[in-house]
Amino acid sequence: MSELPELIQALLDPKVYPHPPRKVELIQTQMSFVFLAGDYVYKVKKPVDLGFLDYTTLEKRLFYCQKEIELNRRLCPEAYLGVVPVTSDNDHISLDGKGDVEEYAVKMRRLPEQAMMDTLLPQNKITPEMVNRVAQRLAEFHQRAETGAAINAFGDINTITTTTLEENFGQTKKYVGKIIPQKQYQHLREYTSRFLENNLPLFRKRVADGRIRDCHGDLHAAHICFTDGICIYDCIEFSDRLRYTDVAAEVAFLAMDLDHYRRADLSEVFINAYVEKSGDKELMKLLNFYKCYRACVRGKVGCFQYDDPYISAGEKGEILKNTKSYFKLAESYIEGD
Repeated sequence: MSELPELIQALLDPKVYPHPPRKVELIQTQMSFVFLAGDYVYKVKKPVDLGFLDYTTLEKRLFYCQKEIELNRRLCPEAYLGVVPVTSDNDHISLDGKGDVEEYAVKMRRLPEQAMMDTLLPQNKITPEMVNRVAQRLAEFHQRAETGAAINAFGDINTITTTTLEENFGQTKKYVGKIIPQKQYQHLREYTSRFLENNLPLFRKRVADGRIRDCHGDLHAAHICFTDGICIYDCIEFSDRLRYTDVAAEVAFLAMDLDHYRRADLSEVFINAYVEKSGDKELMKLLNFYKCYRACVRGKVGCFQYDDPYISAGEKGEILKNTKSYFKLAESYIEGD
């Protein structure tokens, strides 16, 4: 594990904050440093270029912080408070203080961890009624989500091929033989290619029917909180094309994640409720394809985390186990198709 950057170490000091918390906890993703500071959360983007995102300049990080606020207020307006500068004045680091701007952070109201779907699932505290409510919220969101010619272009078969086949498997290739076995990688890639070739009319119909929308883009259990209604947060802000997608791909993401938690029963409830509320029965034809794709995406993200120099060896052991389980799950959808 590499030593944390100086600025990040400074943000672990409670005195840096305008509302000094009792303690500050750091959580890392492959793209952000997330500081839990009392009633608030501050997210600082890592200066990385992962191919599918580029946070390498301060200007880009500010732009994407602002975009994160704007987009996430669609499904969780009460949590996203704004963007604050991280400043330095005579080597004194502070949040929203005086001096030169060194970095920017997304400021959020802290959501209760005990109300998160990924916390409740292992405790067997997610009910069919709760899943029904998520389906209702999602169907309503998709109904009003932006669409049109520019967004529809991302439903084009060539764009889908680039995203699901060339990009996804291209970015995973370096981990073949290290994290994902060659045979499994090849099986997943061949299935994806074959499905795309055999279902061209279906993909075209989805565009014609207005099913390509500006979605959340990263809808899995860790991003759903049952508090004061339902807060669905942490959508993709760094790439419009990963958010502009078929609503079937969004539904498949959460359905796949529920499968991953060994709750296929809740996955089925969620799918059926969404279909009933949206009237989109046709998405069933795409479900296994997009479940497979989304499981591969989660596996790929795990690969990136495993490579992150700031994540400890202990955490990487759990990441590796989880990553392999996602690739195994992806392959299971081929057998069921």
